Amino acid sequence: MVWKKTVTGGALRGSIAGICGVGFLLFGYDQGVLGAVIGLPSFRDEFDNPDAILEGIIASFYDLGCFFGALLAFVTADRWGRKGSVAWGSWIMVVGTILQTTATEKIQMTISRVLTGIGNGVNTVNIPIWQAESFKSQNRGAMLVIQSALIALGHPLSTFMGLASQQADPSSFAWRWPIAFQGFFLIIILIVLPFLPESPRWLVQHDRVEEATVVFAALESKHATVNDPKIIRERDLVMASVQRERELGEATWSEVFTEGPNRNISRVLLGAGPYMFNQWSGINSLAYFLPITFERNIGLSTQLSLIISGVLGVQYFLVSWLPYFFIERAGRRTVMILSSAGCSFCMVMIVIMLEVDTLASQWVFVAMCFLFFDIFSWGILPVSWMYASEIMPLRTRNKGVALGVSSHWLSNFAIVFFTPDAIENLGPRLYIIWAVFNASFVPITYFFYPETARRSLEDMDDIFLNERFGVTKCRKPGPRKLDTDSDSELEKEKMPSAMQQEAAY
Repeated sequence: MVWKKTVTGGALRGSIAGICGVGFLLFGYDQGVLGAVIGLPSFRDEFDNPDAILEGIIASFYDLGCFFGALLAFVTADRWGRKGSVAWGSWIMVVGTILQTTATEKIQMTISRVLTGIGNGVNTVNIPIWQAESFKSQNRGAMLVIQSALIALGHPLSTFMGLASQQADPSSFAWRWPIAFQGFFLIIILIVLPFLPESPRWLVQHDRVEEATVVFAALESKHATVNDPKIIRERDLVMASVQRERELGEATWSEVFTEGPNRNISRVLLGAGPYMFNQWSGINSLAYFLPITFERNIGLSTQLSLIISGVLGVQYFLVSWLPYFFIERAGRRTVMILSSAGCSFCMVMIVIMLEVDTLASQWVFVAMCFLFFDIFSWGILPVSWMYASEIMPLRTRNKGVALGVSSHWLSNFAIVFFTPDAIENLGPRLYIIWAVFNASFVPITYFFYPETARRSLEDMDDIFLNERFGVTKCRKPGPRKLDTDSDSELEKEKMPSAMQQEAAY
């Protein structure tokens, strides 16, 4: 179905934000749903009581699918469009969800997890781009915070769904229903999607300027027309930006891995760092397996573990909004350093409480898990998804951020794969590893990461041109200023890169 101009202005922007929000919520739900059902007796009976290695395989192969889905999206997004890509990704997830829900063999469950991951990888690349290209630049920071919060909300939703369906044990409905519920989000996306417009920027890129102008007017207000000076200026800015991209051309991979005057390889390494910090903080070692973490580490019942995991997820959702109020003022470096130090402290306390092993220490362990998620959401989480696109030069941004996101998904796969076995065989020593990693992020960030807050892309280019690889001197946010320069507007049109805002964890 082709979009028709029936909804305009705030209602249209709200509809796009709403359907993107459903996609983000689904992403969070998918990350938590297996952890909510993997400990249920009906699930374990269905798959011959899987050991820790098999648990890791079933869980982590979803992330492997997301990795391949992200690569697929990077290759095909310009051809299919934003809406078309989301539709394809959603249909792939529908097939994966059906296969997961009907699985009776371990191989079917594993393959269907990969398939679902591929669809989700496609969606989590394209939904943020579609949203970013449909909203004005001053709204995008708020959209990033909302995205992170909705992903965080999906996790407790899956946990409470698992808790509710647990009452059906030992029937397989207890684990099949939470997995099948993914389809609810997909149905909403696929029904609403045809009634929404394609990204106006994508339309301009494909020389469909008239359609793009109509979309710009519809997004502006009910009374805006294609001849309004404001609409014409917005269209012309995007056209100039697209023309500039065409003149620059796409950088080759060899250029990305060459230092040169723009310090490309330095920027790639620095940009990939926060993505790696995100994963090697240990967040998904807890998030994917939170109920069985409580069961196997401190002996809580399955039901109580699900309840506590759900409450933790709700708190995580609520506190994940807070960075909106301070991340520009405090700067990326400060919140990353404080967040890393706080996460390291929480992991050290978790180790101590597990070694003490008293009733009181077990509940302090639970409290430290709550605090870890909160502190993570205040710094490492938001910075990891914005930093790479803020330091990459325009010509190499897509490929540079793609490498960063790839490192994210591969790290996610590795961590989720070995976590169940590590919980059984390493015990508290697993959390020592995360404590050391988090502590190492503090000096790395302090010495090597330039501050990007309140700095334009041109400012960052100057910083990298004047600093050699090594200790940075740019440690404070830029001066407060109103950015009305048209060149800055052109840069902002390009800011949300093809893979900037993908999974939140």
